[in-house]
Parts: sequence; structure tokens; C-alpha cells
Amino acid sequence: MNSSESDPLRQTVQWLARHTGFPTVRLPAKAEVMVCVAALAAVEEEEESRQRFLLERRVGAQTSALRQHAQRRAQVHFKCDNSAKV
Repeated sequence: MNSSESDPLRQTVQWLARHTGFPTVRLPAKAEVMVCVAALAAVEEEEESRQRFLLERRVGAQTSALRQHAQRRAQVHFKCDNSAKV
């Protein structure tokens, strides 16, 4: 990924130049602001979705290790009654 792909401001200016003839032809100020805000919102949404998929809900090795640990603890704490009634 080169720097032009990761920079939202550069992408927006390139889009404006390609579709509207920017900087020789300018959109109304409100329209330019709206395009810039939409570009920043799209970048933020993409980052959030990327982070969402990086989270691991369950780690198989950890789950297995915890299950085995609980099983061993259950065997160790087997209740033993030493008060034998004769």
C-alpha cells in the first residue's frame, strides 16, 4: 500500500480533480466540506471494521488448557472422609 492509498485527504483531492475539475473549477464550499467529511467518515468506518475482525472471540488452545486445568483441580480436591466410623 503506497502513501497515496492510505492518505484520505490525498484520495479526496484526487477524486475532486478527477470528477469536478478541481482546483480550476470549485464546488460550493458546503459541498466540498461534505465530500471531505464523507471521506473521513469512510476511513474511520474502515478502521473500525478492520479492528473488529482482528479480535479473537475464543482461543482454542487457551480454552483447552483451562478445561484441562479445571479437570485436574476437580481430581485433586476429591473429598476424602477420614472420619471412619467403626
